[in-house]
Amino acid sequence: MKLKQSLSVLTAALLLVGAAHAQQAKERVIRVGIGLNDEHPQATAVRKFGDLLKQQSGGKITVRLYPSGQLGNDVTMTSALQGGTLDMTIPDTSTLVSHVKDFGVINLPFSIANEKEADELLDGPFGEKILAKLPEKGLIGLGFWENGFRHVTNSRKPIRKVDDFAGLKLRVIPNPLFVETFKAMGVNGIPMPFPEVFSAMETRTVDGQENPVATILASKFYEVQQHLVLSKHIYSAWVLLMSKKTWDGLSPEEQKMVTTAAQEAKLFERKTIREFSTNAVNELKKNGMTVTELPASEVDALRAKVQPVTARFSNEFGSAAASEMQAELTKIRGKVK
Repeated sequence: MKLKQSLSVLTAALLLVGAAHAQQAKERVIRVGIGLNDEHPQATAVRKFGDLLKQQSGGKITVRLYPSGQLGNDVTMTSALQGGTLDMTIPDTSTLVSHVKDFGVINLPFSIANEKEADELLDGPFGEKILAKLPEKGLIGLGFWENGFRHVTNSRKPIRKVDDFAGLKLRVIPNPLFVETFKAMGVNGIPMPFPEVFSAMETRTVDGQENPVATILASKFYEVQQHLVLSKHIYSAWVLLMSKKTWDGLSPEEQKMVTTAAQEAKLFERKTIREFSTNAVNELKKNGMTVTELPASEVDALRAKVQPVTARFSNEFGSAAASEMQAELTKIRGKVK
């Protein structure tokens, strides 16, 4: 009985604290733009973030989602945050390299082996250090969300060995690392904003693209693509970003609400996208796609092909950042053993 009474007292105290914070919140609408459609797990997680923030603010802070590139692509929306004309967006880390070079090392081919490594790396000192460089660029990083391991789709042929990549024309993220990685694989990489990808594949302007399976399914790429190879060539993460101008306009109490909601939404997003991704491959097969996996020997051959690219961009993004990431990954792998 005493335990129940204690829990009741604690619950009441937490409600009072929440109510006190809510009283200090102002009526606000936070606009969040994303390139993905409303059915993608990223959009689901934004709505979760909105629900959490609404609860904490007593209904005073509302999040309004603009999906499907309505407000632009990752690059233009990030620029809008810097200018203060948009409140939040969730770009791929690769598109932030022009602001903070260190973000580039996250995408070095075959560097991150699994989701556990990714979580520990990005939630730990390495990830925190990179996010801490964003405010001077007019951006606030509220945490890393998962996009996932990237795989290749195309409309021409199944890929079963490294040589099958040769001659394909694939859309890639507008980032030199991606262009050069695929060039090393014998692919003609075409940089293109995400909202233009479906149409480019539909008109055969490109043969295919590379993205995590969650994006491939949610974007219905199976309607214009026949083949998927689970190449797992690059791990891809997003950053939940807020405009520094928006952040600076919040009270300390409101900033705490945003930070708390962002932390919980991050965990929700990772869980949601991983569950979605687990089922995505079967769904893609049901929708007519052929799915292949590269044998270990072919993965080794692919890793060897892109090694010069990894070495070059490790230097371009910053040898110190690349070394820090590898040291952290070594430490993480040591814990697992």
